[in-house]
Amino acid sequence: MTKIGLGLAALGRPEYINFKEDSQIDKSEIAFKQNALAMLQTAYNLGIRYFDTAPSYGKGEAFLKEWQDSTQYKDTQLATKWGYTYVANWKLGYKGAHEIKEHSIEKLLEQWETSEEMLPALKVYQIHSATLESGVLENSKVLKKLAQIKQETGLSIGLTTSGPNQSTILQEASEIKINQQYLFDVFQVTYNVLEQSTFETLTNLIQLGKKIVIKEGVANGVIFKNCPPLLNDLADKYNVGIDAIALRFIIDTLQPFVVLSGAFSKDQLTDNLKALQLELTPNEIISLKTLGTKPENYWANRKSLAWN
Repeated sequence: MTKIGLGLAALGRPEYINFKEDSQIDKSEIAFKQNALAMLQTAYNLGIRYFDTAPSYGKGEAFLKEWQDSTQYKDTQLATKWGYTYVANWKLGYKGAHEIKEHSIEKLLEQWETSEEMLPALKVYQIHSATLESGVLENSKVLKKLAQIKQETGLSIGLTTSGPNQSTILQEASEIKINQQYLFDVFQVTYNVLEQSTFETLTNLIQLGKKIVIKEGVANGVIFKNCPPLLNDLADKYNVGIDAIALRFIIDTLQPFVVLSGAFSKDQLTDNLKALQLELTPNEIISLKTLGTKPENYWANRKSLAWN
């Protein structure tokens, strides 16, 4: 399996948090389904085996399940989540939140009923964007149900994090035990050249044998705006795009289980995969580490991004 997987956040719904909008895209549900199925097959043909989705990614789960059912590949690893509901219902320019968070036992039971249909290809089941505010890590009913799912299905249980308190969430979650067994095996985290605050925590989790999945490796496209000269210089040196340099930085600094590509097109995915064709020098990594920003500033900026 490559170190790069494919996330379906941009493939399963017509609008997503990003810096750049392509107004030429056909945003009909039919067109998105055709593109998603083609992208999944392209990714597989290029060596990708890890695919990540969620109920809040519009039709992301349905597209991934249809593709998996039609291909019957035995070496894929599907991952999904629970805790967010997609409410924009494919309405372009939808005003308000496109997805609503709910970390209740009722929402877990509701969404698991659909997600479990992805078994046996489904390998990872995650809490979607665990936060201190939602109280999900203290909800005994939820934690016990996840432990039950883990025991009955053999799934790896994980969570995803966002926001300036990622390290705190990761530390708390890593210590949770149900019936004397650690509950969480997989941690999906935002880490990139601009948001490096979780580096030490992630390094410790890897040493403990936990699987780390990295999302938002190109910072929702922000690295393409006012691109730091260093990224441009390295891209020129290695004859790749700045996205490949950004993704390679993640691979070389952490060696995580998977780095997710959020590509929407074959060209984007091909460009992302060029990260596997190079290796940064120690001095280049040190230089790239200087691009890290304060997490409070990073997440405030991310929150301001529009749904395009």
